[in-house]
Amino acid sequence: MEQSYGIMGMPGVGFFGMLVIGFLAGYVAERTMNRDHGFLTNILVGIAGSFVGGTLASVIGIQYFGFFGNLIVAIAGAILILWIFGRAQSSRQP
Repeated sequence: MEQSYGIMGMPGVGFFGMLVIGFLAGYVAERTMNRDHGFLTNILVGIAGSFVGGTLASVIGIQYFGFFGNLIVAIAGAILILWIFGRAQSSRQP
């Protein structure tokens, strides 16, 4: 039986776990991509990264559960978001 998580949930973690994962994933992605963002931006990038990473993982067929599974997927998604954003910014530079 599959459990529904809703729009503000991640498999195996609650809402506050999602915020912690979002911050950690955003922070790791920020450092990996050599950027400088604030606390709230790290959370938002990490949460968006978890949705992007989760979608890509399900398309590829990778299953992940719990705090660390969500963290790894969120970091990968956040790095992808920052990479795409960086490419879009560099293409607009004169």
